[in-house]
Parts: sequence; C-alpha cells; structure tokens
Amino acid sequence: MTLPQKHQALRDLIAAQESVLVCFSGGVDSTLLLRVAHDVLGDRCMALIALSPTMAQSEQRAALDLAAGMGVRCETVHSHELSRPEFQSNPKDRCYYCKSELLTIAAPVAQRLGCKAILVGTNVDDLGDYRPGLQAAKDHGAQHPLLDAGLNKQEIRELSKELGLSTWDKPQLACLSSRFPYGTTITPERLQQVDAFEEGLRALGFRQLRVRFHNEIARVEIEPDAMPRALELRETIVKLGRKLGFTFVVLDLAGFASGSLNQLIGIRPRASAAK
Repeated sequence: MTLPQKHQALRDLIAAQESVLVCFSGGVDSTLLLRVAHDVLGDRCMALIALSPTMAQSEQRAALDLAAGMGVRCETVHSHELSRPEFQSNPKDRCYYCKSELLTIAAPVAQRLGCKAILVGTNVDDLGDYRPGLQAAKDHGAQHPLLDAGLNKQEIRELSKELGLSTWDKPQLACLSSRFPYGTTITPERLQQVDAFEEGLRALGFRQLRVRFHNEIARVEIEPDAMPRALELRETIVKLGRKLGFTFVVLDLAGFASGSLNQLIGIRPRASAAK
C-alpha cells in the first residue's frame, strides 16, 4: 500500500472504535497515533502519560506540551515499575514488566473515562527487534493501529511531517532503563544520574545520544559525525560526568546504536550509526 492508503487504513481502524485512550510518551510513534486518533474521534480520544523516573524529565514536559497543543484531554498517572523486584533487577525481559505496569494502571483510567479501547504505538519495525513489551501488550488486550495499518518507522516520520507534527524528525527515544546492561540493578538515583548527563550533553548541542551506565563508567554513544565536536568539548564532558558521579567517561567509537546493549545477550542492535 502507498503511504496515503496506509494513512486511510489507520483512520479506518481508529474510526471503528467507540472511544480510545492512547498511551502517550511524546515520541514519534505515539504522537502520530494520538494526532490521527484525535482527528478521527475528537473528544472521544484521550491521552495517558505515565510519569516515572524511567522517563526523562524533559520528555515528560514535552509530552504534556504536545498533548495540550493538539487540544487532547490528557490524564497523568504515576507508574511504579521500580517497585517491582522483577523490573528493578533488570532481567532480559525487563520491558515486559514495564509495559505490564503501564497497561495495568491504564485499565482503570480507561474505565473511569469511558474509553473502550487502549491504544499503543507499536509499529512494523518493532517486530524485528527484541521487544518483550509486545507480549505484555498482547496479554493486556491493548491495540496497535500503527502496526495493523502496516506503518513502519520511516513512514511514520513521513506522515508526521505531512501532518505538520514537530516530532517528525525527533531523535529515537527509549526508556532510561535501556541504558543499563541486563542484570545491573536499576534505581531512581542511577536513572537520575543518566538523565542528567544526557540532558547536559543535549545542552551542549548533541542530538542523538545515549549514556550507557557501567557502574563507575559512563559510555557515551553519539553519531559519528558529532565525534569531532565531542573531542573539542572533551574537558567539559568529562567534568560533567564526574560531577554526576561517574569516575570514567568514555566515548564509544562505534557510535550511537539503538538497543546496543542487546549485543550482551547475543542480539545484534537493529540499526547502528556506524556504517
């Protein structure tokens, strides 16, 4: 199907719903889903933002602003996945427990608001990655219209641009828990440490990045073409990392790669900046 045909398929899938609650993070996928759902259903579409230490503070603010800008009623709820030992211990299927927590708390909100379906922003490309959260969505009966319409990440960006969404070229995002190698305990303090370092790097002008937590070592992933600037700012970056509690700050010469820590469990990252 062409992109216009997939857009119409997405609209048709949503139009078949009486009312929906969109799990909204402010990322590329959920922003497009929320926009189209609101276009189709109007006030019968509402958004839910789960506030959690695993979500960067800047992203929480951005998500609230995006929902307000679209005129969508937005509910917030605190997510407590860190209180789950099976999540905090950071096993390989950590994402299952995170998504399960989200959908567990979303269900009573949907019931209170009278929303008949809960929508999540899964897309076609997610099927080719290691995503335990997909099973959680299935177990909780959440629906994924972007996937059902056959939209992949690039098409979502193209359609977002056509619709005038500011997120069309937003860098890839992921829960802050993805910065920790499996088996490394996740704590609020460690999440804040990583979040603050990434915020500091963005303030220096770096766009697509990850700060991977390796206890006393912060492994910084940025795009290869940004590495010369990182070397120019070497002293500033090291000073920032040490101020935040890291003893060593290292630059990963392989560059940014979504899901790079999956290599530690024998799964290659789906995409890498180093090509």
